[in-house]
Amino acid sequence: MNPEAGFPRVTGSADVSVRPALPQDADEIARIQVVTWRTAYRRALPEDVLDHWDAEAATASWASAITSPPTPGHGVLVALERNTVVGFAAFGPAELTPGEAPDPAGPTAELGTLLVEPRWGRRGHGSRLLAAVSDVARDGGAARLQVWLLEDDRVSQGFYESAGWGPDGWARTLDTGGSPLREIRWHALLADEEARP
Repeated sequence: MNPEAGFPRVTGSADVSVRPALPQDADEIARIQVVTWRTAYRRALPEDVLDHWDAEAATASWASAITSPPTPGHGVLVALERNTVVGFAAFGPAELTPGEAPDPAGPTAELGTLLVEPRWGRRGHGSRLLAAVSDVARDGGAARLQVWLLEDDRVSQGFYESAGWGPDGWARTLDTGGSPLREIRWHALLADEEARP
């Protein structure tokens, strides 16, 4: 999304920052995605997905998500260390799970993915991305933010738990063509700006 087109610019210190993704970031986002999946999710994701990665198709998909998001509520942010893209997050309006009623507190946004390349881990990039997505979602009118996590992904669960998130009671099973993947939905309420300390 174009930072000049009404999308808030999110920044950090001189050495680290978060900003809206630009079309030229698509190649690096796709590279970070596959490197992170191959490192962190090798046992969970089907080998075919990881070993036959189509970098060109992934880059095109990310370029489209950046330049032509499906709704104004969709977006992609990147984390930077100096001028290097080290991670990214994609988000949009949440879809209701079958049998789920709309949240009476207001709209829910969903974090589709948040990945930091492993070699840049433990430097606060994931926390900055999560805070930036929360701010953008709140500014867009969302009352709640959710994400689906693999049931066995204790690292991601620990990250979200440390940020004040928790499971909301919903689960789903994905058919990946290999072993089914079970995911648990986690969520956090987005407090109003005035309510924040």
